[in-house]
Amino acid sequence: MGVLFDYFRAVDDATAVHLMDGLEGGPIAVPDGSVDAVDLRGIDPYVRLGQLLSLAREVEWEWDTARTGLLWPEEDQDDSVPFLLSLGDGARDTLAGLTAEHMADLSAQWARIEEPGAADGEPAGPILPFIEEIAGLARRAQAAGDHLYCWCGP
Repeated sequence: MGVLFDYFRAVDDATAVHLMDGLEGGPIAVPDGSVDAVDLRGIDPYVRLGQLLSLAREVEWEWDTARTGLLWPEEDQDDSVPFLLSLGDGARDTLAGLTAEHMADLSAQWARIEEPGAADGEPAGPILPFIEEIAGLARRAQAAGDHLYCWCGP
């Protein structure tokens, strides 16, 4: 099945962690819409989102371009349990600043990137809708003074 990635916004780290406790470990993108979140399935914050940020900033990709931090659980666990990462505000601001024209250009560039370990070298699913979803979430977070988070779960 693979790892799932839900991106969401919250006012601060404590609120994001409290949300994890309330949902017994996630997932965050739930049908009732109680959390402003997007379900991006296989789009991880390190490689896939990092590639998008690098393209948008016109810089070389690095492993932690999104500047993540482990928030939950408090102790490092194996990959079989859910965990919560914070994303740096620089990632939020870069995504929030994307225009429709820039998103279309990034979609074409991103489609040409070969990710190590990908079966056919192509990102899974449509690319432009992902960019539009994450950019929209980032704009809402920025406007509210919120931060971005990523729930990762098996």
